[in-house]
Amino acid sequence: MMEEEQRLLCQKAKRKALRLLEQRDRTEQNLRQKLAQNGYPPEAVEAAVEYVKSFGYVDDERYARNYLTYRLQTKSKQRLFQELYQRGISYEKLQEAWEEVTTYEDVDEKAMIRRQIRRKYAPGTKLDEVHLRRLYGFLARRGFQFEDIRAVLEEEGIEKV
Repeated sequence: MMEEEQRLLCQKAKRKALRLLEQRDRTEQNLRQKLAQNGYPPEAVEAAVEYVKSFGYVDDERYARNYLTYRLQTKSKQRLFQELYQRGISYEKLQEAWEEVTTYEDVDEKAMIRRQIRRKYAPGTKLDEVHLRRLYGFLARRGFQFEDIRAVLEEEGIEKV
């Protein structure tokens, strides 16, 4: 009787995993968390994850490639890696995905910084210390390096009053 219940739980977990993946692409870690949150025991979660992986429905490297491709021009490499690492993708898979994505697309972080700055300020703008500090913080939170931010601000002629 117990074995039959276990088998049924595994089947339910597999169906739930497929439904979760119909909604959107997920990392393996995210799928495990969702199934556990739905009350499935670890054995059923493991069986469900292995089941969907066997069909290629869960592929962390593909997830990372897609994520990087769509967000490459808005965030720094450091920020993208941090976000994907938090989603459970290993550093090795991140590096492989980065190499693949950047072979086709040029990444210019200074151009990204420039775009972000120009949304708020015209070249040559003079800022008080508070606004300049806020701008540095805004860009740093997006993962850009201090040296790059400073260099672009100098190029744009944006300085403290």
